[in-house]
Parts: sequence; C-alpha cells; structure tokens
Amino acid sequence: MKIKNLLLVLGMMSLIISIVSPISAGAGQTVRFGFLAKRGKAKCIEKWSMMIDALHDATGMTFELVPLSFDEIEPAIKGGKIDFLNTNPLIFVDQEQKYGVTPLVTMINIRLGKALSRFSGVIFVRADSPIHKTADIRGKTFMCVKKSSFGGGQMAFRHLLEKGLNPFLETNLLEGRTHDNVVLAVQTGMVDVGTVRSDTLERMAEEGKIKLRNFRVIDKVEDNFPFIHSTRLYPEWVVLALPHVSGAIKDRVKAALLALKPENPALKKARIAGWTEPLDYKPVAKTLIINLLNGLQ
Repeated sequence: MKIKNLLLVLGMMSLIISIVSPISAGAGQTVRFGFLAKRGKAKCIEKWSMMIDALHDATGMTFELVPLSFDEIEPAIKGGKIDFLNTNPLIFVDQEQKYGVTPLVTMINIRLGKALSRFSGVIFVRADSPIHKTADIRGKTFMCVKKSSFGGGQMAFRHLLEKGLNPFLETNLLEGRTHDNVVLAVQTGMVDVGTVRSDTLERMAEEGKIKLRNFRVIDKVEDNFPFIHSTRLYPEWVVLALPHVSGAIKDRVKAALLALKPENPALKKARIAGWTEPLDYKPVAKTLIINLLNGLQ
C-alpha cells in the first residue's frame, strides 16, 4: 500500500512539473504557434499552414497552428495556451506590458511588390477640398478604419495631436471598418477627411477603384519610403514569444524564421518576404499612451 501511495505521489508530481515547466527543446512537446486571424480563421489557416510545415522541416519539432480572433488573443496569452504569436504591433506592446511577452522577429511585408519592415499612416482629403493643413481638419468629419486600428487610426491620431489638433475632441470621428470604405467615403464626399495605412491608396489605384489625382495628402512626408504617407514610420507585425518558452526553443524558432528565403513557397503563400531581427517597438507603445491620455476610448 505504501509503495502504491508513493508511486501515486510521484506520478502527481511529474504531472505538475510537466504543466508548470517551460517548454524546452527535445521535450517532444507540440509548439503552439498563434496567428492573428484578422480576416477569419479559415483564411488564416490557408495563409499560414505552409509556414508551420516549414518550421517543422527546419527544426524537427511539431507545431500546431492556432488561429485567433482579436478577442481570443489575450485569454490565450494569459492562460499560456500558445507559445508564439504573429500579431500586429499594437497588440504586441499591450501584451508586453501586461504579460511580459518578448519580440522574436519582425515581419518583412510585401506591398505592391516592395519588401518593407515598416509602415505608416496617410491622412487625405479630396483634391478639391478646402482642407490643406492639419488646422483645417478642426470641426470636420474625420473617418478612420477603427479607433483600435494602428495603421488605419492610431498613427494618425498621434500625428494630429502632435500638430495641436485633438481628433477625439475637435473632429466628428467616425469608423469605416475597412480601409477601402474610408477611401470611398472621402471620394464620394460622405466625410471630409480620412486616414488609412500606407499603400492603401496606391493599391486601390492599381485595382482601378480610384485615381490618385482625385486625392490630396495632408502633411505629406518626402522621404525614401515608397508609399504616400503622413505619419512617422513604425515597425511591421511581430512574432512574439511567451515567457514560459525556453531560450533554446526561442533560438531554434527564430533561426528557422530568419533562414527562410523570399523564394520559399511558405513565404509566397503568406505574401511576405521573410523576417528580420526585431525592430524597436517603443514608438508604438508611446503612440498608444499618447492616444489614451488624450481621449481614445
């Protein structure tokens, strides 16, 4: 009886250790890789399943693709239900502050054939609009994609605040829900001013939906960035690691991601050029703080 009790205790201790111990290389555990499913879980799986296969081939480890809606991300991180997550910069800085997640790599996106690790926001009006500068936006109808959208909202909010205009208090702030909706609302005169992420106007022009000459950009930045923009540049999406993941696992996954070449089928399927060392996300955190302090709900 004593031996049986001892074996039972040892078994329970082993179970507890397996639950609380960090996931480590060679443990034979499945690595749960989350992806923000911004366009639905089915499309997320279609887009990233080859990436999961590529990671398995490169590391020999078993990976599980976990598509997550916006509302599912924080519970998954808080509960330790995933090990890594590919997500947007705003979610990363929020979860970094709350749960101590760390950046692993920054995505190199492909937009209209250009490989970029940064993006920006553009503030625009119709070409025939009397609005020519930031101060002219005061009292006007201003449409963002969503207040929670980083490229389609929060970048522009910070920019306007730093120019002396509070978009939360001094404009009629509306949400268009999609980037295309915002552009078309400005084009038809439904709203006075709009903001979307950089490359949206060029993409819609290439698709034949708009003509660039019909719009004017407010505070247009003249630099080497290939797309029209009004705000500073910010780092692209990030793969983050949860605190319970061991250093060995992080190193193997990071090395595998960095080693992928642009011609890899997994990258082509995901429509990205690859990954690079994590960029500085402090400007993203500062933007969130500035916006919250000035009235973002």
